[in-house]
Amino acid sequence: MKPGAMTYLKRRIAPIALALSLTAALGACQQSTVEAPPLEGAQIGGPFTLSDKDGKTVTWDSFKGKWRIVYFGYTFCPDACPMDVQAMMRGFSSFEKAHAAEAQKVQPIFITIDPERDTREVVGEWTGAFGPRLYGLTGSPEQIKQAANAFAVYYKKGESTPGGYLMDHSRTAFLLDPDGKPIAMLPVDKGPEAVSAELTKWVK
Repeated sequence: MKPGAMTYLKRRIAPIALALSLTAALGACQQSTVEAPPLEGAQIGGPFTLSDKDGKTVTWDSFKGKWRIVYFGYTFCPDACPMDVQAMMRGFSSFEKAHAAEAQKVQPIFITIDPERDTREVVGEWTGAFGPRLYGLTGSPEQIKQAANAFAVYYKKGESTPGGYLMDHSRTAFLLDPDGKPIAMLPVDKGPEAVSAELTKWVK
C-alpha cells in the first residue's frame, strides 16, 4: 500500500476507533453503576405450608409472581415486633401512595414464631391493626419451624413469668422478588421513610 493511502486509511479509521472506545467506556461505566441486590445469591426463602386467618392453607408458591415482604415475630411481643411492623407497614403505605401500580405487586407477610398462643384468629386480628394489606400466617410448631429455617430466622421460647413468656427472635424484614429470590433487608430500625426508600429502589 502506498504511503499516501496508508495515511488516508489511518485518518478514516481513527475517528471510528475513538467512537468505539468511548462507547465501550460508557457501557462499562453504566454497568458499574448498576447495584447488585444486597442479598443476591443468599439462601433465604423456601417452601412452607401455613394457614391464614380464615384457615386457608397457604404455601410459599401461593405468592409466586409477587414481590414479598416477610417478617417473623409474635403478637404478644411487648415492643420490638409492633415497632418493626409499624415501621414496615407505614413505609409500605408511603411507597403505595407514591407508586400505586408497583405496590399492587407487593405482598407484606407476617409469620408468627409463637404458634402456641398465636392462633389464626389472634394473628388475623393483630395484623389487621396494621392495615388490610398485611397478611398474617400461623401453623403447627413443625410448620413454623420449617418456615423459619427456610429464612434462616432464629427464635426461642423464653422462661415463663407471671405475665407469660417472651420469645427471643431475630428481627428482619426480608424483601424478595416475584421469583422468591432474596433482594434486601428493609431498614425497619431506621423508620418508615427508610423502608419506603428501599422499596422504591428495588420494586419496579
